[in-house]
Amino acid sequence: MLRMVLMGVQVFACFGIVFLVLLQRGKGADAGAGFGAGASGTVFGARGARTALSRATAILAAIFMVNSLALAYMGTQQAAQQPKTILDEAAGTTQPAPANDATKPVTPAPAPATGSSPPPAPAGGPEKPQ
Repeated sequence: MLRMVLMGVQVFACFGIVFLVLLQRGKGADAGAGFGAGASGTVFGARGARTALSRATAILAAIFMVNSLALAYMGTQQAAQQPKTILDEAAGTTQPAPANDATKPVTPAPAPATGSSPPPAPAGGPEKPQ
């Protein structure tokens, strides 16, 4: 529930910052206003609008940053407390199966150096024709 409230605050702060930034005038607009290009007086006064909008933007930016940190902290805590799946538990407790002799490749024994008889055939070797 708290996570959903924080997500709502995050979205509100995000859209508020975008709106306030788009409302503010650029730095180049002041030079034009000095020469009579545009109305220098506003609802808040000549300098009051910029100060009020700047402060509101700074406040929303601070809310956005603190809220982002809170959501990140909650996300890491939730991931740590999340129960493991059955496969995760099985993978942690299972031991590897012992190697089976049938799966190992058969390597022939080296021939004796002085003997003339061939080495004995393996037990599962090819049969002689009849």
